[in-house]
Amino acid sequence: MSETDRFLPGQLLARGVCRHLRSLDFACVEELVPAPGLRVDVMALGPKDEIWVVECKSGLADFRADQKWQGYLDWCDRFFWAVDGDFPTEILPAETGLMVADGYDAEILRMGAQARLAPARRKVMMRKFARHAALRLQALRDPGISPFSAP
Repeated sequence: MSETDRFLPGQLLARGVCRHLRSLDFACVEELVPAPGLRVDVMALGPKDEIWVVECKSGLADFRADQKWQGYLDWCDRFFWAVDGDFPTEILPAETGLMVADGYDAEILRMGAQARLAPARRKVMMRKFARHAALRLQALRDPGISPFSAP
């Protein structure tokens, strides 16, 4: 069994995205909930406090089923799609960012439009990011603790 066999296709894309963004000095968390009913695949915090959201789409059906992506725009400075090399990228909205990824790396093909968060919203997102990352780390160190359960 290879090291990537235990991942679903979207998880492999997220792994490659996170690796690439780390090379750009971003810190990433996966499956962060910015607001009830929303869960982003990857949220990245950049060296200048910029917040990027990346939605990983494993195929055309996955993209077509996503009815919530526009709700993520209110929670980030830039929004990106991450897809594999076989995805028909021409169907993705032109004003959004685009990454092509696999389980090992990614490449930014198009930067999404920048819409800076208001200071109050940025503060909320920084706290959510920090709590999410800390809970994930605690769950790794103590498998009896779930980062998704209430205390």
